[in-house]
Amino acid sequence: MKIEISSDKHLKYKEEIQQEMADSATKRGTGIAKRSLEYISQKISESKAVIAYEDDGTWVGFCYIETWSHGKFVANSGLIVSPKFRNKGYATLIKKKVFELSRERYPNAKIFGLTTGLPVMKINSEMGYKPVIYAELTQDEEFWDGCKNCVNYEILMSKERKNCLCTAMLYVPGNFENKSSKEKTNEEKCSISI
Repeated sequence: MKIEISSDKHLKYKEEIQQEMADSATKRGTGIAKRSLEYISQKISESKAVIAYEDDGTWVGFCYIETWSHGKFVANSGLIVSPKFRNKGYATLIKKKVFELSRERYPNAKIFGLTTGLPVMKINSEMGYKPVIYAELTQDEEFWDGCKNCVNYEILMSKERKNCLCTAMLYVPGNFENKSSKEKTNEEKCSISI
């Protein structure tokens, strides 16, 4: 399998990506905001997405990035894996690749995601994301407008955008690395004193 930063050569997957996003939302009965073919094409052409596919060209998965608040926030969104490739670890590989892309292009940005999926929450946690309240996310109107075609939009608005059915998760540069270093130092102290 290949996992690549997107380019125009990957535009051939746009319809399949859009359809799988819609099908997945319907099957799960949860909110995945719909994305137009134009939007997906733009992310692919701007190299702001990650595409996974088999050597024979069979599409495996997709995820893209979007920036908010003048680059202070980056969202990793639209993670989707073709049903026949699920439960094989590909979502984790795709998510890690799009995370690397986000960190490379926007090293000082806070990276966030909204999800209703436990597997995505687990992946995010392993990469250093923490659950947060919605107030800690970008407040750009355009971001929240992207939720309008989600089945849970009325819930979001009735709660004045303070919470919804999605869990907000945030990665703050430096926090995870610093925590890991402190944990190692504490572990070293424990092993020395034993």
